[in-house]
Amino acid sequence: MTTYDLIVIGAGAVGENVADYATRNGLKVGLVEAELVGGECSYWACMPSKALLRSSAVVRAAKSLDGAKQAVTGDVDVAAVLRRRDSFTSNWDDSGQADWVEGAGIDLIRGHATITGVKEVTVNGEVHQAKYAVAAVTGSSALLPDIPGLAEAKPWTSREATSVKSMPQSVVIVGGGVVAAEMATAYQQLGSTVTLIARSGLLGGQEPFAGELVADSLRGLGVDVRLGVSPSNVLRTEHDTVEVTLDDDSTVIADEIIVATGRVPRTSDLGLENVGLTPGEWLDVDDTMLVKGTDWLYGVGDVNHRALLTHQGKYQARAAGEVIAARAFGKPVQAEPWGAHVATADDAAVPQVTFTDPEVASVGLTADAAGKRGIDVRVVDYDLAAVAGSAIHSDEYKGQARLVVDESRKVIVGATFVGPDVSDLLHAATIAVVGEVPIDRLWHAVPSYPTVSEVWLRLLDTYGRP
Repeated sequence: MTTYDLIVIGAGAVGENVADYATRNGLKVGLVEAELVGGECSYWACMPSKALLRSSAVVRAAKSLDGAKQAVTGDVDVAAVLRRRDSFTSNWDDSGQADWVEGAGIDLIRGHATITGVKEVTVNGEVHQAKYAVAAVTGSSALLPDIPGLAEAKPWTSREATSVKSMPQSVVIVGGGVVAAEMATAYQQLGSTVTLIARSGLLGGQEPFAGELVADSLRGLGVDVRLGVSPSNVLRTEHDTVEVTLDDDSTVIADEIIVATGRVPRTSDLGLENVGLTPGEWLDVDDTMLVKGTDWLYGVGDVNHRALLTHQGKYQARAAGEVIAARAFGKPVQAEPWGAHVATADDAAVPQVTFTDPEVASVGLTADAAGKRGIDVRVVDYDLAAVAGSAIHSDEYKGQARLVVDESRKVIVGATFVGPDVSDLLHAATIAVVGEVPIDRLWHAVPSYPTVSEVWLRLLDTYGRP
């Protein structure tokens, strides 16, 4: 039996950060991983997906600018894109990240972890006791809808889609969220014929214009975007193609099918039943990431279902690692909103970028979400293409910006930008939302000219002096 101050289950980006913060604060930490150290983001999500998207985005950007487009004489080299993607995943070799864990003074324990009792975790038959434990496993898995024939058709999820070794000639993608939209963009630009099937519009939860602009762009790229329909049956044919019958009686045939319809909690085999919790459900935590009803178990990252984003999981990891150390040494806990030991931003200040073409960058609340919270909403819209810096950026610039203002407090509670490279605008908006910067003070934050950031001046002009 080994005793630790803290055992972290899951050595992905989130688990690594919890372990690192706790170790730097003086705790003895064991970090358990059943797959690859570095987790989903490093090998099957953020890094490989963005590597698949980036080369095509650069070529497309060059082709949108006179003087540059004349220099583009060929298409994207797909084999080179895949090699570059492999370099970001270290060819699915985690030795470098395992070396980092060891160098940070953290014990790496390889194997599947099961919570076998209060403050007790068993790995490969060996029992480990700890004062505290953190569930930071890859907290969600791809949801496989209950569609006749789908499971038997050997569908791909985001894992297979981002680790593909050669591009299929054709693919049908089921879903309308971030993964579906990004993979439709990547696969179409890397040579596949893509059909995207979404029961409703794209990018639900974002401002409606975001999904509309992305859908228009995908169609312009050649994607067959079918909205308002769902698969009613899926068949893997004798020719090893996939035949998808839709509920409007139309049929799509493709080499592969990618399912990107949501995520489900990955907690069914964690041993939660041994400590009075329900397997297969999300972990309900407070703002310090402590699982409610316990005084020793924490849930960080996707597993708590607060914000299924790597950067937000890392933010939670910092709070958890710091608060566990504070509690272990009997130090004061700063649990008030925006304190050192809480993840307050999870509630209404989450930034997110969807790396489609155009990009979608947003933070905070949409107009609809703000209204449902009873906020006195005023929406401020501006055409990004009308900004001088946008014309410099691209000859074909199209985009839209929106601020959601709480009129009672005269502060921004949400912002959305859609357009080329708008991810560069997002952190300014995030600071405005998190800092609750008054609109009258934002007038003194002068954007440089001629850049796309000038949209801030135009949005404030549209809003008018408070």
